[in-house]
Amino acid sequence: MVIKNLDKKIKAYALKNAIHYEGKANPGAVLSALFNEGLEKSEVKEIMPKINEIIKEISKLSLDKQEKEFEKLKDAVSEREHREGLPELPDVPKSGVIMRFRPAPSGPLHVGHIISAMPTSLYVKKYGGKFYSIMDDTDPTTARPESYENVKKDFDWIFGNVTEYLASSDRMDLYYGYAVSLIEKSKGYICTCSQEDFKKISESKKDCPCRKKTVKANIKDWEKMLDKKGFKEGEAVLRFKSDMKHPNPAMRDFPLARINLTEHPRQGKKYRVWPLMNLAVPVDDIELGMTHIIRGKDHMDNAKRQEMIFEVFDKKYPWAFFMGRIKFNDLVLSKRNIMKKIEEGEYTGFEDEKLPTIASLRKRNFSPKAFAKFSEQRGLTDVDKVMSSKDFFQIIENFTKELTKPRE
Repeated sequence: MVIKNLDKKIKAYALKNAIHYEGKANPGAVLSALFNEGLEKSEVKEIMPKINEIIKEISKLSLDKQEKEFEKLKDAVSEREHREGLPELPDVPKSGVIMRFRPAPSGPLHVGHIISAMPTSLYVKKYGGKFYSIMDDTDPTTARPESYENVKKDFDWIFGNVTEYLASSDRMDLYYGYAVSLIEKSKGYICTCSQEDFKKISESKKDCPCRKKTVKANIKDWEKMLDKKGFKEGEAVLRFKSDMKHPNPAMRDFPLARINLTEHPRQGKKYRVWPLMNLAVPVDDIELGMTHIIRGKDHMDNAKRQEMIFEVFDKKYPWAFFMGRIKFNDLVLSKRNIMKKIEEGEYTGFEDEKLPTIASLRKRNFSPKAFAKFSEQRGLTDVDKVMSSKDFFQIIENFTKELTKPRE
């Protein structure tokens, strides 16, 4: 650690942040300040427990006591640290960053999507470049037709800088091309084992017998997956040939595409073989030239799988950061549950004021800039945070007042 008087600086920044936000310090804001002091990304895991411990200590103090403590330590706060916000990204091209967010069309977008995607929007505003919204709609069983228009309306309001709206289901030829290339490179194969049988094979760390097939046989089976008279739903999947002895079971010959005969709201019955996330995502990231990716840390395993596909095609994987979640202890952010309650009549629709949907927030005249301010104040952090929706929206309202306060 190259930062001198680290504990003193952490406490000073935590107190400064707490005083600014009614006694509640945010670890992300403290981390962001330390990045400005020279903290390296590789040191984050080591330093976060210390930050959380110090914040826990100062949270026990009254606001008055916090102010007195800060007076003793304010010299530790760097003069150049005038902002509490997102740290600089590494390796930013002169042309700007290329980033993305991938919503699923399974229901209304909500405050969780704002929190997840706002850093991406802000970085594209900061550096210039491109911000893609890519609809992850390759599961016909969950895709809802109204989502395509609603996502654009929501994102235009909350972010205002999406460069292009894309839908995965419009890019099927690309995914099929990469699927064939993986087979031709002996990194993909068609597996006809049942899910139960493959699970047993994987748990025993043995090779699936389907692995032994030739490239020619796999191409034939791929064409049989595409053929209406060929394999039936559930009879065959395209798998990535990784390592069946990998210590992480999730990395062992994971699936890339499967047959799904459900009618698609956008494509109808045009396709019967649909790519899974770990085929569609890396193909889009390669083809669109992603430079930086910010996603939830629940996608860390997916990112490792996707990086394997980058390696097959000799491509450099983008810089990636895995954000911690904000867990609301009094909100259920499940699109499926929201849709169910709307259908049952408990809510009047997406704009119901009792819902945390983006449509509802827009109707209630919340300021998009207030959510951006929250994201800047939180910074980049891989630490989960539990809070109530009451506390969260109080912060948003405070930011709104601050942003609308007349300048002197």
